[in-house]
Amino acid sequence: MRRLLMFAAFAAFAALAAAAPAAAKGPSTASVTGPGLDHRLPVKGEGESGTGTPLGSLVQLGGFFPQVFQQIPDPTTRTQPAGELGPRYQIAYRVPGPTGTSTIVQDVYPYAKPSPATYVRPGQRFWTGNRTHGGWFVSSAALKTALVEAGLPESAPASGGGSFPWAWTGGGAGAFSVVLLLLLALRRRGATRLPALRSTA
Repeated sequence: MRRLLMFAAFAAFAALAAAAPAAAKGPSTASVTGPGLDHRLPVKGEGESGTGTPLGSLVQLGGFFPQVFQQIPDPTTRTQPAGELGPRYQIAYRVPGPTGTSTIVQDVYPYAKPSPATYVRPGQRFWTGNRTHGGWFVSSAALKTALVEAGLPESAPASGGGSFPWAWTGGGAGAFSVVLLLLLALRRRGATRLPALRSTA
C-alpha cells in the first residue's frame, strides 16, 4: 500500500511538472543582438503558439520553457555541449506575469556544430520571487533556420563583424587611423608655421 501511494504521488508530481510550461506564461516579445547586427533585431509573434510564428519558433526550438520553468524529464544539461559553439547571440525575452513584465536573457549559438545550442543562466529573477532553472539546451538545425528567417546572416559572420550597440570593423578602424594621422600632420604643420610667422613679424 505504501509503495502504491508513493508511486501515485510521484506520478502526480511528474504530471504537474510536465504541465507547468503549459500553465506558465510565455514571452510576448523578444529581441536579438550579436555579431553582424547593428541594431536590436525584434522578433514578434505568439510565444505560446508553437512554431506558427517567429517568436513561437524561438521559444519552442530554443528550449525556453525547460530552461526557465524546468520540466520532467529535464532536457537541459549543466555542462556545455561538445563541439564548436561559434559566435554568441543574445535573446532578450519580455515575459508578462502576475507581478508585471520581466526580462529573461538567453544566449544562443545558431552556428554551433554539430547542432545549435542555447544557454540560460540559472537564477535569473522574474516575476518577483521566481528564478530561472537555467542550463544548456541542444536544439536542431530548425533553430538556425528560424533565426535566419528572423534576420540573422545565413552563415556565421567573420570575427570582428558589427554588433549592437557598437563594434569596430576593420574598415572603421582603418578610417579612424587615417583621420588621426591627418589631424596630427595638420597640428605639426601649424606648429612649424607659427615660428616662421613670428620671425617675419
